[in-house]
Amino acid sequence: MKTQAFALTDDFDDPLITIEEDEATHEEDLWFLPGPLEEEPDELPPGPRAEPPDTAVIENWAKAEGVHAARLARVAGRLGALDDRLLRGPEGWRHRLALLEAADLSWLNGDRVSSDRLALWVSMRLSGAQDDPNALARVGWAARRLTGGPAPKADLATFLDRRDPANIEDSAERLKDRAGGWLDVMAAAADLHPVTRACMGFHLWSLAGLGQHGDQMEAAVTASRIAASDGSGAIFAPLAIGGAGGLRASGLPHERLVCWLDRMNSAILTAMRTLDNIEVWTGRAEEVMAQLSGRTPVALRKTFSQWPLVSAPMAESLTGASRAAVQRNLAWMEASGLIREVTGQGRYRMWKATV
Repeated sequence: MKTQAFALTDDFDDPLITIEEDEATHEEDLWFLPGPLEEEPDELPPGPRAEPPDTAVIENWAKAEGVHAARLARVAGRLGALDDRLLRGPEGWRHRLALLEAADLSWLNGDRVSSDRLALWVSMRLSGAQDDPNALARVGWAARRLTGGPAPKADLATFLDRRDPANIEDSAERLKDRAGGWLDVMAAAADLHPVTRACMGFHLWSLAGLGQHGDQMEAAVTASRIAASDGSGAIFAPLAIGGAGGLRASGLPHERLVCWLDRMNSAILTAMRTLDNIEVWTGRAEEVMAQLSGRTPVALRKTFSQWPLVSAPMAESLTGASRAAVQRNLAWMEASGLIREVTGQGRYRMWKATV
């Protein structure tokens, strides 16, 4: 029996196989597995982004208030002076300023209702063939809300004289829901100055879906009441007396606020000059009319201090005097230079105080 000899040889000269090479070798043998995944471009549309909360906008307005703090302080001081003057003055001054403000606000909607047409509508519900009854109704509402009525923060629907119809669809967004969102933002901005808060509320009005067919008058009247909410004499803060251009500002909050403050400053100064003039006229009228007896001269003097323009039927209705007494006293006041006729017509004449 032959013995087979096995030669055990150790080749120490062969290089060692590393772990990395061994894994690579095994991976090459796994030919049946799919190759590495390649990154494909993401062509799907972006998903819905989380909307910022409604109150997030307040921070931008707070920054704008800080930027224009000096201008805001100046306007607030003048508004306080107007508030004090109206508190000490006769009730008719508020009424006169409200009519002027409402007439100038009508330009925001393109209604362009003059103060004489507004005076006839408010006092006697009279309108001409050329007048738009809907426009007069809108401006008449503005005059009522600028002279009194509920505050917007209590019940906005009542303040606006608007209600959802009883047969509104369930899918439709109700006024109460839209107003609730706007009121929530305004309540969250309680730390802002009322003037700043009013400006913010005006520019958020349409975004909240509160405007009717682009109606900005409701927003302006609401904002003017909010701006004067800390006062006790002025029911509203003048925004448009002398022109409503500042209410059409656009841009970032700090740009909108500076236009708002400049326009309000100008409107307040115009209102103060109006009160100065009517106060001087009232003193002169009392002196000139001291020789007249009866209650009609006193009632007419009060009427002209309250209303920018007065017609004979208006004076008859407001004073309760007879037509003959009104016409006689109007003629006397015109001859004395206290009032002047502004229409230049033989009929439907209007007078205003000569200030």
